[in-house]
Amino acid sequence: MTEELFVSGRHIEHIDPYLNLWGGPIAIYLFLGGLAAAILIFANFFFLMGKADKYPMTAKVSTLIPPVIISFGLILLVYDLHHKLYFWQLLLNFRIESPMSWGAWTLTFIMIPAILWPLIYMRDIIDYLSERNPACRLLGLLNWIDKMANKFGIVRFFIGLAKTYQKPMAYITIVLSLILGVYTGILLSAFNARPLWNTAILGPLFLTSGVSTGAALLMWMSKNHDEKRLFSKLDLILISVEIFLIIHLFMGMKAGPLVQYDTAMLFLGGPYTSIFWVGVMGLGLVFPAILEILELNHYKIPSWLPALFILSGGLAFRYIMVYAGQFSSYNIL
Repeated sequence: MTEELFVSGRHIEHIDPYLNLWGGPIAIYLFLGGLAAAILIFANFFFLMGKADKYPMTAKVSTLIPPVIISFGLILLVYDLHHKLYFWQLLLNFRIESPMSWGAWTLTFIMIPAILWPLIYMRDIIDYLSERNPACRLLGLLNWIDKMANKFGIVRFFIGLAKTYQKPMAYITIVLSLILGVYTGILLSAFNARPLWNTAILGPLFLTSGVSTGAALLMWMSKNHDEKRLFSKLDLILISVEIFLIIHLFMGMKAGPLVQYDTAMLFLGGPYTSIFWVGVMGLGLVFPAILEILELNHYKIPSWLPALFILSGGLAFRYIMVYAGQFSSYNIL
């Protein structure tokens, strides 16, 4: 028989406070949200700069991805809810102080341009894919979507309306995409009871990480040499900013109160040290940055290699932040 003496309820499981509710689905949802936001930002920005025809992969073809991954992310979000049948109530109420409310409404509104944008360029997308890979299985589905879009008058009306006001729609989409990218971090930082999440850096950090993964994916997908180099250079800048924000995050924690210091030590000698500094910082940021520098200096580095590491690192970063955030707490002996 083991006798234990409790001087408070803080160290009893499920007591004061207990949070171990979010897992893999939420981490994937945050990753997909940031990736979709990045693709929409680049596509609309290139259109506004008049480079849609010069970089068709970024401005046109890549826009097939956001509505798909946003929809999948929403499925994961609903799956993670305890009361799944009541998810629609988020869309009937708006609370300005609630990050979850902001996220639900942003995702709802951003789906409109996310769907309309590829429909505007559907024929261009089909022609682009047909020229490069006539056997692409996606062509059959795209031709069917184009046929259905032209069949229904209401759909043709909205596509025509989107073409007429495409420039203001692009500006609105960029703003919504920035909100979506920042929201993926603010969703966590709203939980003040978790010291790892209780920082204003998470919003800019998640936005930068999401844009970096988007740049890496577009670099991988593009067949245009100039387009690849452009995104490689841009990604190096984003990786540098991301590393700066991560270092600043831990510096701020180490200089803060004891609970913040203890939280930082989870990554500086604690259980998350190896997986974070090797898996995220090393293989997810520094190593692909070195590969991109070599590629820019005319070394033969396949573009998919650094892109794969950046995407894997971005996903691993969200997994670690979700799980480590729930592990951190204000419980002090």
